[in-house]
Amino acid sequence: MDRCIVLVDAGYLLGAAASLLAGEPSRSRITVDHTALVQGLREQAESDTQRPLLRIYWFDGAPDRVPQPEHRRLRVMPRVTVRLGALTRSDGRWAQKGVDAAMHAELTELARNRACSDVVLVTGDGDLLPGMMAAKEHGVAVHLWAVQAADGDYNQSEDLVAEADERRVLDRTWITKAVRAKELGGVCAPPPAPRPEIAAILSAPLPESTLGATAERPAEQRPHPAAASGRNLTEERAPAGKGVPTPKDLAALRAPGAPPVQHPAPATATLRWSSDRGWVDRPGVAAEPPEAASMPTLAQLTTAEQRWADREEDITTVGGDPYEVGQVFARRWVERLGDQAYLQKLSSMYPRIPHRIDGELLRYAARFGLLAHKDDQIDEHDRYAIRAGFWREIDVRTSTEHAPAGD
Repeated sequence: MDRCIVLVDAGYLLGAAASLLAGEPSRSRITVDHTALVQGLREQAESDTQRPLLRIYWFDGAPDRVPQPEHRRLRVMPRVTVRLGALTRSDGRWAQKGVDAAMHAELTELARNRACSDVVLVTGDGDLLPGMMAAKEHGVAVHLWAVQAADGDYNQSEDLVAEADERRVLDRTWITKAVRAKELGGVCAPPPAPRPEIAAILSAPLPESTLGATAERPAEQRPHPAAASGRNLTEERAPAGKGVPTPKDLAALRAPGAPPVQHPAPATATLRWSSDRGWVDRPGVAAEPPEAASMPTLAQLTTAEQRWADREEDITTVGGDPYEVGQVFARRWVERLGDQAYLQKLSSMYPRIPHRIDGELLRYAARFGLLAHKDDQIDEHDRYAIRAGFWREIDVRTSTEHAPAGD
């Protein structure tokens, strides 16, 4: 048939893009606009082959083949099919398993069934050479695309280059339409607005046990004194070293409405997230306010019809970014509250999320694959982002409630 198909090895495409733009092949060093990237692939393929696009196959690895946020975004896009192989860790490095075999099988099957006249391969792996040769034997024209190499040399198998019918290099200009390098020290999500009432808590001396743990660390790992005050929640979201208190602990260093603590808290303080298993209050640590126990959970506020609609929205429109997940959860919770007084009570507890709601929030986040390759625990950096998104949405809703009628 006079149609074209694009087969994308995401590990190659995004790894090579990271090398070109960020100087190393780690995909964590780049941000990707997947909508723009897919549109660019489609337009370029139709231009090169002079054929309408049938489909883009996106091949990638994922821990236990569980779709990650980017895969969730991609698989609901028109004309995009996601195929996942395994992602395994060996000797401290992540490696894809089964992706090349899946691409080979798809390529040969499409050619055998004459599903298309042209195939565009975005890959550099020589293991696809037999599949490329088989496709040519079935009368399919094979276009091989490369990503511009950072060192100006080839980043593809020379055998693939020699066997391809047509070849194109996706240069820096093309890549940067959809991919950009992350700034060093950047955060994974927009920072929440700073709140002045937390500054006094963050500037309070830490418990003696925490200070002792800090003193035992090498000098180069200790926090700079200048950073001891004026920190906001954005900085807290960075992964913390052992012994550094969480927002819940910092909030517990003083009772609501009391002046900032001017002396270290007792060494019996428990430094835990409120959602950690086994969490208990000990002398010297403020317990949750009584009204926190009566705070309704999202499950209690959700009808069966809403639960179905939520699941549909999760599958089709929620990408799964940790910050976005926190916002979606908070939006649903606020919109279903019958008594808006709960919203004010929750806002007054900032930055500590009540235990029941916090646990429900993290369980909701687990649906999006945020537990993957982390030993069934959500990564600390993702936890900060989830909670930051939650509080940003609560802040927006609280501001809306108190906005003057004319605004």
